[in-house]
Amino acid sequence: MLILEYSPWLAAMAALLVCSAFFSASEAALFYLRRADRRQMAAGSGAPRIAAALLDDPDRLLTAVLFWNLAVNLLYFALASIVGLLLGREGHTVAAGAFAFGALFTVILFGEMLPKSLAVLQPRALATLLAVPLAVMVRLLDPLLPAFRLANLLTQRLLWPRFQSEPYLQIRDLERAVQLSVSDVAQAEQEHRVLESIVRLSEIRADELMRPRTQFTSYRPPIALADLKTRAPVGDYLLVTEPDSDEVAAAIPWDEVWQVPDDHLERLAEPVVYVPWSASGADALELIRRQDRQVAAVVNELGETIGILTSDDILDTIFSGAPSRSERLLRRAPIREAGAGVWHVTGMTGLRRLTRQFRVERPPSKGVTVAGVVQEVLERLPQAGDECDWGPFHFKVLDAPRRGQLLVELTLPGTAEGKR
Repeated sequence: MLILEYSPWLAAMAALLVCSAFFSASEAALFYLRRADRRQMAAGSGAPRIAAALLDDPDRLLTAVLFWNLAVNLLYFALASIVGLLLGREGHTVAAGAFAFGALFTVILFGEMLPKSLAVLQPRALATLLAVPLAVMVRLLDPLLPAFRLANLLTQRLLWPRFQSEPYLQIRDLERAVQLSVSDVAQAEQEHRVLESIVRLSEIRADELMRPRTQFTSYRPPIALADLKTRAPVGDYLLVTEPDSDEVAAAIPWDEVWQVPDDHLERLAEPVVYVPWSASGADALELIRRQDRQVAAVVNELGETIGILTSDDILDTIFSGAPSRSERLLRRAPIREAGAGVWHVTGMTGLRRLTRQFRVERPPSKGVTVAGVVQEVLERLPQAGDECDWGPFHFKVLDAPRRGQLLVELTLPGTAEGKR
């Protein structure tokens, strides 16, 4: 029978098909892992930790997987061609054509589509299962990686050279691009507002965007689930400090945690990045993006944590029509009209927002918030009942809790707003 006659060739092709499925599933499973999965696997041991370590150098991993998968498929089709030629020489031309088509269909279905589909459905389980043999295959290719990287670099430089970006880009250039690409007026205005917010990030300091130290709760490791029941975390992140100090070192994004262990919750945390208080929002966003983090700790000149800045805070600043830390953290409007010519303002309200809303020139000040300027004028910590003037504004402190948000009454004496 033909099957028995060609059984050695078919057995070799079946083995190569299994290898092709292995590399296809490995590629899909590892690169489909979520951030939370990678963090939890890296905190574990054995195969999960090996899988997470492979993703530390994604270029190395992808090069190895593609190389071995290509080599396996070439061998597979070489054997398929040999079997087809042998069948044709023996006069089985129809069988040779059917065999060639069947070999192609089999490798597409069982070597590519099916294993990748299964890997997408169960990425963590398959990544753990395939991590050890895949790590061996990647290590075997390490001596050839410099040659592959050199060839890749030469290809990019010779065939697809990178164009130099313009050194400067003005708001009017972005506005013109939006007008040319969008015909709907409302959509064009919305996109123009977003582009303005993106450019304005380079002018806003990190301490104007951050969540102040009083607005979040941090925990010192080891952290147990019982600790959260007695002192619940505030916000979308659980902040972990250094073992021997109160400085924020890591954060756990709650929306990415599916199973919470009873002990050592700090193992689920990812390190934060550090930005100085004087850094711009654009610099902070670039640092968060480049290091693939979600939280930045804002530090002062002494290296002390004075607040945190999350990627959600920056995105809210970009896409919200009137971004406000008070609305985001305190669930209240930053400036609330309390009567004719009287407003209640939270201490967290930025001076940039305050002067923009009342259409006045910003008086000189070292502070960036209402609480900061009140302290600066009083030259001490404010207390309920304190009053002070800053430019056209008159502030009266209504509430000054030790932990919490300052609340002041604002009036504008001598202006049209104050007389109405």
